[in-house]
Amino acid sequence: MNSKLQIYHEKQVKELCALHALNNLFQMRNTFSKSDLDTICRSLSPNVWINPHRSLLGFGNYDINVIMAALQKQGCEAIWFDKRKDPGCLDLSNICGFILNVPSDYKLGFVMLPIRRRHWITIRQIQGNFYNLDSKLDAPQLIGRSTDLIAYLKQQLDCKEKELFVVVSKEVEEKQLWIHQYAISNRILDSNTNEPSITNCESADSVNSENEYKNRDAEILRLNEVRNCIDNSF
Repeated sequence: MNSKLQIYHEKQVKELCALHALNNLFQMRNTFSKSDLDTICRSLSPNVWINPHRSLLGFGNYDINVIMAALQKQGCEAIWFDKRKDPGCLDLSNICGFILNVPSDYKLGFVMLPIRRRHWITIRQIQGNFYNLDSKLDAPQLIGRSTDLIAYLKQQLDCKEKELFVVVSKEVEEKQLWIHQYAISNRILDSNTNEPSITNCESADSVNSENEYKNRDAEILRLNEVRNCIDNSF
C-alpha cells in the first residue's frame, strides 16, 4: 500500500464492528459514536428491558437495523444484494461502498468459545483502488481495481453465510442507478413475457437454487419489515 495514501481505518474494540464499519465507510472518526448507535437501538425498540438490536450487555454487536438507520441519517441507503446475481451487474460509479456481513468466532481472551457471531466489514474505493477496511485487520487490505473487486465479491459470496449490502445515496437508490441499466431492461422484458430467463446477471445454478436460497437467515430476509420499522421510528 502506498505509504503516502491516507486511509482512515478504525480497529476492533469490543463488539463494535458495526460502528467501525460505518466510520471506515465515511472515512471520518466519530461520524458515529457508540452513543449514537445506542440511541438508534432505543428508537427502534423503545420501552424494552432487553434491546434486540444489540448485545445483551450493551457492548455492541449491532444488527442490520441499526446500520440501515445510521446510514439513512447520512442520506444513504443499504441495499441487500441478491447473490444469485453476478456482482458484474453493479454500477460501481454510483456506489459509495459495501458492507459485508460474515460469520465470526467469539473469543474470551485467548480462549475460543463455541459461539457464532456476525461481523461487519466495510469495502470502499479510495483514490481509484478498492480496499478491505475490516476492523480486525492490522491495516487496510488492497483489493485492487474494479475487475479485482468484482472477482473478490464473487469469491466472498460463494459462501452461503456471507451477505453483501450495497451502500448508495438516497437518489441512486430511488432511481436504481446502482445496477447497470441493461440488467433492469432484461428484468422488465422478462416480466412482460411472463417467461423465466437467465440474464447476464444470473447463472443457471442460481436459478435452480431458488428454493434453497429462500431459507436464508431470517434477519436478512425481513429487510422490508426493517425498513418499515426504521421509517416509523423517526
